Amino acid sequence: MPDLFEPTTFGALRPANRLVMAPMSRNRANADGTPTELMATYYAQRADAGLIITEGTQPTQVGQGFMNTPGLHNQAQAAAWREVTDAVHARGGLIAVQLMHAGRIGHPSLYPSAHQSVAPSSIPAAGSCFTPDGLMDYPEPRALTPEEINEEVNDFVRAARLAMDAGFDAVEIHGGNGFLLHQFLSANTNHRDDEHGGDPKRRAKLTEQVVHAVADAIGPDRVGLRISPGNPYNDIDEGDVQQTYAALLEALPPIAFLHVLETVDPAYTRMVRSLWAGPMIVNPSRQVPAGQWDPEVAELLDTGLAQAVCVGSAFLANPDLIERIHSGGPYNEPDEATFYSGGAQGYTDYPTLPRAMAT
Repeated sequence: MPDLFEPTTFGALRPANRLVMAPMSRNRANADGTPTELMATYYAQRADAGLIITEGTQPTQVGQGFMNTPGLHNQAQAAAWREVTDAVHARGGLIAVQLMHAGRIGHPSLYPSAHQSVAPSSIPAAGSCFTPDGLMDYPEPRALTPEEINEEVNDFVRAARLAMDAGFDAVEIHGGNGFLLHQFLSANTNHRDDEHGGDPKRRAKLTEQVVHAVADAIGPDRVGLRISPGNPYNDIDEGDVQQTYAALLEALPPIAFLHVLETVDPAYTRMVRSLWAGPMIVNPSRQVPAGQWDPEVAELLDTGLAQAVCVGSAFLANPDLIERIHSGGPYNEPDEATFYSGGAQGYTDYPTLPRAMAT
């Protein structure tokens, strides 16, 4: 059976190990969506991961859902991202950008454009978000027209091409966690009566279109898709999970990898594995203390469910996670107060192993 530290292959990518850094929003970009020098340092520190998947990055201005998240929809953003990818590659790492359109999640007060969110249907998400004026309910989004849906597909394609210009090794399309593509997949958020709504096959059509279009633009061997079957996050209720993902996976082209985020039931991962023959990354649902490494996560490789495993907070708090696993720890404790704001504190100042051992 494969070892966690053996190399593997995802399409055109040749990761040196099978441990993937999960996409994690950190909200350190400039207000105009350009990545910062600090972001280049952050990702380069973690370049020992087999593959880094960046935080969610909006492929269009209207796709922004949170303050200070990076974008990839103009040349200035691509040029700034090039500083990040160069820094990761200088340390021998691989990095994919996650393209994430937030859809109805967000609030006009969070971003300079103050735009109204868009969604498959004009149904606001339950809950609230932190804004400069405190907690505010999610507002009602505007339903996309058929013409605008085609424009959204083109926006993903443009962002993917900019990603190649910026030096990324691959693109991951975010189809989960209650954001736009997941909103189209889900019965409670998609009440359309056109070709993009109704039964699971039609609800899956936009994700299918985006993946095919991006694969045609940059090559399927540099494209991944992240899904989170059964995930209720951001007020989502997909309806029939098995029918929904059977319809989606049947329609996908062969791509570099499928990335499954477990949230409620690992049985959904087994279901996806039965439907998907290609390479698969699994972000497991096992509950461990934040920032710590769970050796049992690597056992997913033995079951055949995953070709690689993906973890988040362990990489967030331990830039040298690979070395720490080899050494049996110890592991840093993450500072939750700095997850989504601030500068270097709680971002690039976590100690590496020699410094940790000396304290």
